[in-house]
Formats: sequence, structure tokens, C-alpha cells
Amino acid sequence: MASPLYLPLILLIIPLTITTAQNTPSPGYYPSSRISSIGFGQGYSNLWGPQHQRVEQGTVTIWLDRSSGSGYKSLQPYRSGYFGAAIKLQPGYTAGVITSFYLSNNEAHPGDHDEIDIEFLGTTPDKPYTLQTNVYIRGSGDRNIIGREMKFHLWFDPTQDFHDYAILWTPSEIIFLVDDVPIRRYPRKSDATFPLRPLWVYGSIWDASSWATEDGKYKADYNYQPFIGRYKNFKIGGCTADRPASCSPPSASPSGSGGLSQQQSSVMEWVQRNYLVYDYCRDGKRDHTQTPEC
Repeated sequence: MASPLYLPLILLIIPLTITTAQNTPSPGYYPSSRISSIGFGQGYSNLWGPQHQRVEQGTVTIWLDRSSGSGYKSLQPYRSGYFGAAIKLQPGYTAGVITSFYLSNNEAHPGDHDEIDIEFLGTTPDKPYTLQTNVYIRGSGDRNIIGREMKFHLWFDPTQDFHDYAILWTPSEIIFLVDDVPIRRYPRKSDATFPLRPLWVYGSIWDASSWATEDGKYKADYNYQPFIGRYKNFKIGGCTADRPASCSPPSASPSGSGGLSQQQSSVMEWVQRNYLVYDYCRDGKRDHTQTPEC
């Protein structure tokens, strides 16, 4: 969740198998290639912390220091679509810091909002970043919070270069992608467990020391400020909230009919077998009557 209103959650660690980036299998289809890039100002504007945001030669830099973080928001709400950006993270000590790219309607529905998250959980220099994916339906950080977290390590160092991260949200599923590799598919099993109201697209960097790194064990240390997130190659291919019902979002697979191809599913299984470090459905401490999709 990309708001300071968040309750700590218990980590479940699943053993990792180390695999090099060179051995990453091909997904066989690249949905990002079907979506044109847009300039930041064509799709977004600053939401908060304007003094901690800079747009330069197509790259948006946002940063966190003792005084403030920063965030941006899409100009329009959407009811489905492909939403992506290339992101480069800060190396070194970043514990307690969240760098995010996500969909939400928390301003339109405070206390009762929907959200689809990609969040990078800051870390200590001896440990890799964790990419957290999450889905909220009519929840909030201060009321009725039911997170659906799946957390991953990555098969590359996300501080060394820009990599593409995307959310594909259709009326039937949500697919999270990293460099066009699907890492998670969240199908619509019922209306009660799927976001159906229009969402805006956001990016932000902020202090989440209470929970972000090893359940709050390590806090943001402003001796290492500023903490910087860089974004570029923005892509939006979707149906704005005012478009007719006949508007269809892009497909994640070559079939054009939704779902994933066999090759894409195999690659997703590879990711989850080697890099998944937490799955809410496998957490025995969770009350799964609240997450019937499990």
C-alpha cells in the first residue's frame, strides 16, 4: 500500500534458489512493445512534494529526505489498462523507504478504497530489494485492511539500470510484469475480491519505517539522504473512466483473449519457484476466510 496508513504484516520466508539473470527464460511475448511511450506531462502531474521532484530529459526523479518525500498522479482515472514505467532504484542503505508505482482510488474513496501495488521495499546493503505486489478491495490502512501480498526478490540488481515494471488490469484479471516477464496473475474469482471502480496511477517515495524493512526492524536513516527513485519510459494503454463500455484494454498474451500463453505461464512458474519470498495464501497466520480467492 502506498500510503503511510498501513499495519505491519508478518513475513513468510520461502527458500530461494539462486539463478542468474542470464538464465532468465523468455516469455515469448512482450506486451510492452504494443504500448507507445508517453512523456511524463502527457499522463501525469505532481501530487505532493513538488520541491522533491524533477523532470529532466524524459526522466522523473523523486526523492525523500528529512523534510519530505514526493509523489505524482495520472491526469485521468482508468477502469482498465496497461500501466508501466522503467524504474531505477537507489543502492546502499535504503531501509524503511518505499519506492512505488501503483493504482488507487484512495482520494475518491477515503477509508473504502481499491489499490493495485508495485512497491520496492528498501533494504540494508547486504540484502536484496524486495518487490511487493498487493491488491486491496474496499480497504484502508486504518480500517478493514486485507492485504493480498506476494513478495519477490529479483533476478537482477534493480539499482544498476532501469527495468520495466507494469500492471495490466482487465475486467477479468490483474497481471504484474517485470521486463515483460509475468510474475503474478490475480484472476477475478468474484466481484467481492476484485477492484471494479476507476483507479488513478501513482508513483511515490516515502518513509515507511514502521513496516517496510523486515517488519520495521530497520528504519530509514537520514544520514544516507537523499533517497532517490528514477522513472522513465511511461506507458499507459487503457480505458479512461469516461470511455464507453466497448473499450477493451490490451492483452497480456499473444492470443488477445486474456490470460497467459503456455510459455508465459511457464516463465511465471519459474519466477515463483525461484524468487517468491512471501505468498499471503501460504501464510498460516492469516485468516483465510477474509481471502476466499486463496
